[in-house]
Amino acid sequence: MSTSITFARRARGFTLIEIMVVITIIAVIAAFAAPRILGRSDDARRKAAGIEITTMKRALQMYYLDNNNYPTTQQGLQALVAKPTVAPIPNNWKAGGYVEKLNPDPWGNPYQYLKPGLGGAEFEIFSYGADGKPGGEGKDEDITSSKL
Repeated sequence: MSTSITFARRARGFTLIEIMVVITIIAVIAAFAAPRILGRSDDARRKAAGIEITTMKRALQMYYLDNNNYPTTQQGLQALVAKPTVAPIPNNWKAGGYVEKLNPDPWGNPYQYLKPGLGGAEFEIFSYGADGKPGGEGKDEDITSSKL
């Protein structure tokens, strides 16, 4: 007889009060955690763009070591993936490229390249940030190789 009582207790499931307590606890945790997690997504994207720009910057330095010059603005970052077809065509371009492929920035836009760069730099790699337009503040601020 005690076996049937134990089975009946197990079979009844959770009470409405138990379910409400669990839902309340989950809601409180989500209320505290969500703003911290969601507010950090822009920071994470900006940091990821900075890492990609640093990687391309190093690839451009390898390109320079092989060819004694950086790609022109017209050749662009594509010169890191495929041998340029626009003059001046490098003689010592590394077979296989300097990077496997060019990824878009974390907002889905292509990275930009200038030679010469801004402020006297030899070149500049940059992302326009979240808005995809030059300038901006906060999450929309441009991310540039000269400021990393």
